[in-house]
Amino acid sequence: MQYINQLGPVAALVAGILILVMPKLLNYIIALYLIIIGLAGLFGGR
Repeated sequence: MQYINQLGPVAALVAGILILVMPKLLNYIIALYLIIIGLAGLFGGR
């Protein structure tokens, strides 16, 4: 379970680096994040 706890910070770090390199990715990264959070909420994620 510790792997799952580390997934959030790692994903945030990768997303931050990608946004710095290619700022147009910001819209896609935010949209993907919101979709994942929404699906996790609907299907019993946290």
